[in-house]
Amino acid sequence: MLLVGILFGVGLYGVLARRNAVLVLVGVELMLAAAGLLFVTVGSLTGDPLRAGQSMTVFVITIAAAEIAVALAVILAVFRARGNIDVSQQGSDD
Repeated sequence: MLLVGILFGVGLYGVLARRNAVLVLVGVELMLAAAGLLFVTVGSLTGDPLRAGQSMTVFVITIAAAEIAVALAVILAVFRARGNIDVSQQGSDD
Protein backbone atom coordinates (compact mmCIF):
# COMPACT_ATOMS: atom_id res chain seq x y z
CA MET A 1 0.00 0.00 0.00
CA LEU A 2 2.92 2.32 0.64
CA LEU A 3 4.22 1.69 -2.87
CA VAL A 4 0.79 2.55 -4.27
CA GLY A 5 0.80 5.85 -2.39
CA ILE A 6 4.31 6.71 -3.54
CA LEU A 7 3.54 5.82 -7.15
CA PHE A 8 0.32 7.83 -7.12
CA GLY A 9 2.09 10.79 -5.47
CA VAL A 10 4.83 10.82 -8.11
CA GLY A 11 2.19 10.69 -10.84
CA LEU A 12 0.20 13.50 -9.25
CA TYR A 13 3.35 15.60 -8.97
CA GLY A 14 4.03 14.97 -12.66
CA VAL A 15 0.54 16.11 -13.60
CA LEU A 16 0.56 19.23 -11.45
CA ALA A 17 4.17 20.41 -11.76
CA ARG A 18 5.11 19.70 -15.37
CA ARG A 19 4.34 21.87 -18.37
CA ASN A 20 5.27 19.41 -21.10
CA ALA A 21 2.17 17.54 -22.28
CA VAL A 22 4.04 14.25 -22.69
CA LEU A 23 5.31 14.43 -19.10
CA VAL A 24 1.79 15.21 -17.88
CA LEU A 25 0.63 12.13 -19.78
CA VAL A 26 3.36 10.05 -18.11
CA GLY A 27 2.10 11.30 -14.75
CA VAL A 28 -1.44 10.21 -15.60
CA GLU A 29 -0.14 6.79 -16.62
CA LEU A 30 1.70 6.47 -13.30
CA MET A 31 -1.51 7.27 -11.46
CA LEU A 32 -3.37 4.62 -13.47
CA ALA A 33 -0.62 2.10 -12.71
CA ALA A 34 -0.99 2.89 -9.02
CA ALA A 35 -4.73 2.29 -9.27
CA GLY A 36 -4.13 -1.07 -10.94
CA LEU A 37 -1.62 -2.05 -8.29
CA LEU A 38 -4.12 -1.08 -5.60
CA PHE A 39 -6.80 -3.26 -7.21
CA VAL A 40 -4.46 -6.26 -7.26
CA THR A 41 -3.33 -5.65 -3.67
CA VAL A 42 -6.84 -5.32 -2.29
CA GLY A 43 -7.98 -8.32 -4.34
CA SER A 44 -5.22 -10.49 -2.91
CA LEU A 45 -6.01 -9.32 0.63
CA THR A 46 -9.68 -10.27 0.31
CA GLY A 47 -8.80 -13.81 -0.73
CA ASP A 48 -10.10 -13.96 -4.32
CA PRO A 49 -7.78 -11.96 -6.57
CA LEU A 50 -9.12 -13.32 -9.86
CA ARG A 51 -12.65 -12.11 -9.48
CA ALA A 52 -12.18 -8.48 -8.48
CA GLY A 53 -8.57 -7.31 -8.40
CA GLN A 54 -7.04 -8.74 -11.53
CA SER A 55 -10.10 -8.24 -13.72
CA MET A 56 -10.27 -4.57 -12.74
CA THR A 57 -6.55 -4.23 -13.42
CA VAL A 58 -7.01 -5.62 -16.94
CA PHE A 59 -9.80 -3.08 -17.43
CA VAL A 60 -7.56 -0.24 -16.17
CA ILE A 61 -4.73 -1.33 -18.50
CA THR A 62 -7.15 -1.41 -21.46
CA ILE A 63 -8.46 2.06 -20.69
CA ALA A 64 -4.90 3.35 -20.21
CA ALA A 65 -3.82 1.98 -23.59
CA ALA A 66 -6.73 3.66 -25.36
CA GLU A 67 -6.15 6.88 -23.43
CA ILE A 68 -2.48 7.08 -24.30
CA ALA A 69 -3.15 6.43 -28.00
CA VAL A 70 -5.73 9.22 -28.20
CA ALA A 71 -3.69 11.61 -26.06
CA LEU A 72 -0.52 11.12 -28.10
CA ALA A 73 -2.48 11.73 -31.31
CA VAL A 74 -3.88 14.98 -29.86
CA ILE A 75 -0.44 16.04 -28.60
CA LEU A 76 1.07 15.38 -32.04
CA ALA A 77 -1.68 17.43 -33.73
CA VAL A 78 -1.14 20.31 -31.30
CA PHE A 79 2.61 20.16 -31.86
CA ARG A 80 2.16 20.31 -35.63
CA ALA A 81 -0.25 23.24 -35.35
CA ARG A 82 1.53 25.29 -32.68
CA GLY A 83 5.14 24.11 -32.70
CA ASN A 84 5.27 23.30 -28.98
CA ILE A 85 3.51 21.12 -26.44
CA ASP A 86 3.71 23.38 -23.41
CA VAL A 87 0.34 23.03 -21.68
CA SER A 88 0.56 26.46 -20.04
CA GLN A 89 0.62 28.18 -23.45
CA GLN A 90 -2.12 26.18 -25.20
CA GLY A 91 -5.00 28.43 -24.17
CA SER A 92 -3.44 31.66 -25.47
CA ASP A 93 -3.90 32.76 -29.07
CA ASP A 94 -0.71 34.61 -29.90
